[in-house]
Formats: sequence, C-alpha cells, structure tokens
Amino acid sequence: MQTDKLYLVGFMGAGKSTIARALGRRLGWRVEDVDERIEARERRSVAAIFAQNGEPYFRQLERQALGELLPQRHVVVATGGGTFAEADNRALMLSDGAVAWLDVPLAQVMKRVPNDGRRPLAADRAGFEHLYHQRRAAYEQAHKRLDAGRAGVDALVEQLLDWLQH
Repeated sequence: MQTDKLYLVGFMGAGKSTIARALGRRLGWRVEDVDERIEARERRSVAAIFAQNGEPYFRQLERQALGELLPQRHVVVATGGGTFAEADNRALMLSDGAVAWLDVPLAQVMKRVPNDGRRPLAADRAGFEHLYHQRRAAYEQAHKRLDAGRAGVDALVEQLLDWLQH
C-alpha cells in the first residue's frame, strides 16, 4: 500500500470532503474532491448532471476524474459516495494509494443528508437506505475503517495521520 496518496471513501454525508481538507492542511498535501472536479468541468451541479444525463454518464465522468488523479502524489482525494462502489474504480484506488473508509451509522447519515434535491440518490429514502447497505460491502474492502460516527474531525485526522505514518 502506497502512503503518499490517500483516498477517502464512504457514504454520502460521511464527511469525506471536510476530513480531506483538514488532513490536507496537516500534511501539507493538495486536496482533490472528485465531485467538485466534475462540477467545475461540467459547469453544473452533480444533481443537474444526474437529472439531465443520468447516473451512467456521471459514473463515466467520475472514472475520467479518477484517471486524471492517478499520476498525482501527496494528495488527499475525497471521492463521491458511489466512486468506491464501482469495481474498476475500487481496484485503481486500492493499488494507487491508501484507502480509508469513513464509516457513519445510517441514522446519522439520514440526519446529515437532507432530502432537498441536492443529492439525487437521497430523494427516495427507502432506496437511500438500500443503497447504504449495498455499498457497505465495497467500503469494507478499504485498507482502513474509521468510526466516523463517533469521532470529530480533529480525532479522525489524528487517526489518519497515525495510520499513514506507521
């Protein structure tokens, strides 16, 4: 496992972007957010991409963004909730860097992720719950699992620093 790059994976609302920024500051590494990268390139939100072009098109953009990040080192990558659920993406990330799963209980995720249309897959709450359970099998393949439901940002950053530096 290479430790000069870290991918943060986990469900929507797990705190991947927040932790990535905090950890990037501590390490002095760049931070890349896959969803933000896609939104900047497409000049529209993830929700708009899903609504106008569908999930398969979005997943294609996600694979492309991931591919662009492969040669980069000393970077913390915040992935989208479904990025690691795709087998090809998962294999790439596991071989390219360290992968940490921010595991947050479903009840907490439900509170954190509003049903306001900004997250297309959160609109149907029963489907959202099913997706949460379905993706756990993929997340469990990460190199490291962190209990992100209990720990705050600073504690999670410390855990990640300890892990990466040993």
